[in-house]
Amino acid sequence: MKTKILVTGALGQIGTELVMLLRKIYGDDQVVASDLVKKDIPQVVEAGPFAVLDVTDARAMAELVEREQIQTVYHLAAILSAIGENQPQLAWQVNMGGLFNALEVAREKKLALFTPSSIACFGPSTPPDQTPQDTIQRPNTVYGVTKVAGELLCDYYHERFGVDTRGVRLPGLISHETLPGGGTTDYAVHIYYEAIKQNRYTSFIAEGTKMDMMYMSDALKAFVDLMEADPSKLVHRNAFNIAAMSVAPEDIAASIRKFQPDFVLDYDVDPVRQAIAESWPNSLDDSAAREEWNWQADYDLDRMTETMLEALRKKL
Repeated sequence: MKTKILVTGALGQIGTELVMLLRKIYGDDQVVASDLVKKDIPQVVEAGPFAVLDVTDARAMAELVEREQIQTVYHLAAILSAIGENQPQLAWQVNMGGLFNALEVAREKKLALFTPSSIACFGPSTPPDQTPQDTIQRPNTVYGVTKVAGELLCDYYHERFGVDTRGVRLPGLISHETLPGGGTTDYAVHIYYEAIKQNRYTSFIAEGTKMDMMYMSDALKAFVDLMEADPSKLVHRNAFNIAAMSVAPEDIAASIRKFQPDFVLDYDVDPVRQAIAESWPNSLDDSAAREEWNWQADYDLDRMTETMLEALRKKL
């Protein structure tokens, strides 16, 4: 992989940990973190180069790429699902406008570009169990619409202009480092925090609602492995299904009880986020990623739970 790297959305849940990993692999000075505002996250903003960047500002993005001599972009900046339903115009502006700008600068400067898609790219008419790599995609959220459009736009820039575009469809991500920022799968992070704080959790997602989840370190490994993969073996490029575990709230609670037997789970369902969750797959078929670049998750539910609880006890 070309190794002078720009990460957009670097102070979000994924970006924070991705920047730290990339700096560990490639060197602190080789990874430029950027976000809309400079937050107090010293492990990112003080440990290496940082720039304030609005991804909807095409000129500012191009100038930053030129100034820092960027060769690879991890484009993470986006408005997530639950926030997007409240502000659909903003979600379109950031998710599509920002991606278009990133693709244009990648075309002009001959950069490699990674941008994640999501299980939100599917919809109620998609086969819900072991959802195929190539299947019907009719999402009913603006976030999902931007993800489908983004997948197609990245394919177009690769086929039309030869841009080295790559990406994965992310499930819900679980991490103890940074709180999530307004997604439907956020409960799967909050439940661990509340297990440590109060030994109980009230879920806004209903019992029996299965969604694909993944421990953050597995997702980050997928990002790097895909960008390092032999391009001649990549058939799908921009929208690989990746999977680790398919769980409902009660499954996570049962796993927590193996370490905290008195943990209590109850429910106060948010109808907006519940409707979104019900439109997404229960589980994904990730055989294409396994075949094309040897994808394999390291964490199952119980290993992730043990790791999360141990880390949060120290943190909280």
